[in-house]
Amino acid sequence: MIRSLRHRNFRLFFFGQGVSLIGTWMQGVAVGWLVYRLTGSAWDLGTVGFAGQILTFVVAPVAGVLADRWNRHRLVLCAPVLATLQALALAVLTLGGIIEVWHIILLALAGGLIRGFEIPTRQSFVVEMLDDRRDLPNAIALNSFLVNGSRLIGPLLAGALIYWTGEGICFLLNALSYLAVIWALLAMRLKPYAPHPPRNNMLDGLKEGFLYAARSASIRPVLLLLCIVSLAGVPYAVLMPMFAVKVLGGDATTNGILLGAVGVGAILGAIFLASRRTVVGLGRIIGLAAGAFGAGLAAFSFSDHLWLSLPLLAWVGCAMMMQMASSNTVLQTVVDEDKRGRVMSFYTMAFMGMGPFGSLLAGSLAERCGAPVTVLAGGIACVAAALLFAASLRRLDKTVAASGPWPGVMADLSAEEPASPLPPPPHNGHS
Repeated sequence: MIRSLRHRNFRLFFFGQGVSLIGTWMQGVAVGWLVYRLTGSAWDLGTVGFAGQILTFVVAPVAGVLADRWNRHRLVLCAPVLATLQALALAVLTLGGIIEVWHIILLALAGGLIRGFEIPTRQSFVVEMLDDRRDLPNAIALNSFLVNGSRLIGPLLAGALIYWTGEGICFLLNALSYLAVIWALLAMRLKPYAPHPPRNNMLDGLKEGFLYAARSASIRPVLLLLCIVSLAGVPYAVLMPMFAVKVLGGDATTNGILLGAVGVGAILGAIFLASRRTVVGLGRIIGLAAGAFGAGLAAFSFSDHLWLSLPLLAWVGCAMMMQMASSNTVLQTVVDEDKRGRVMSFYTMAFMGMGPFGSLLAGSLAERCGAPVTVLAGGIACVAAALLFAASLRRLDKTVAASGPWPGVMADLSAEEPASPLPPPPHNGHS
């Protein structure tokens, strides 16, 4: 399950990013709690969530084109440096007692801009950290384990620190945590970068990537399902302070525990995916996980007891992680190398970019109907989308198998699994 850690560069990244992500989750929880403490408004929670992700949606396609043309290592290295400055600004304003909601919105916009360039570049850079491309699915699963393991630790630490010291210390510790990933990136030993002169301008490169993804039988449905789930279901997280206080009668520690339960479930899902030896049947897992995620959200919306909410959120975290990571693996398996950055930018738009619209919608609905009704509606939408995706799996698997070297990747219609853990890369230009 940890075979990709034998690669030195990925091992450096894994541990450096692990430290950094704990700080990132601490800051995310602290920002939500700070906004709710200052205003008590679901609309403001949704607005800050929108501000933190809208620029990710806007700039991710541009970042994808750049990732296919420039040195990905250098692009990835810029992100934690800029993120350190953003976290320090939050810490200074909060510890100085002068923080206001408009400050948070502006800094959330800055954070979204940084993530918009960092996420698609980092996702497409993973393959360059590995000496053996066949370990890519395992590396993606371990990276998901890392993200969600930190989701368990970060919110719990944030809840305790907010209770004892306030939100400012969380922001300061996050700024310091970026030093670990900066060190890891600088310590890597990579092959000399070979520039790839662009065949067309930026706009044409973006159009080429969009048409490639839209016409691909294996890429298009995965991205569409991800868009719907991210728009309707994932924004439940921005409403968590309302559940902690108004539904469960708790405080900041309760909020941290709830988000920590999501992390526990996500870790279990990541362990399952890391233990898989092949990419066969990942499409089926994507559909099942999306449906389970929606069902879990619907059940959670009815709970007003902490002892019931925690296992339901663990279920939600497990299903969400399995869908996101499996989608990532399918996309990175079937994509042509010269379009990897652009396809991963569309993955970022689907996963992170739809979040701001969902956050704004969730905040508006919760203000009128309450957080439980909002989460219930999102869960039902996710289940409906999963059923439509599942209904098309057999047709998709036959189409993909007929047009590329990936038999069984969607629905596993073949009698036997392929011997190789990861099929060989397709020829450039193949869609």
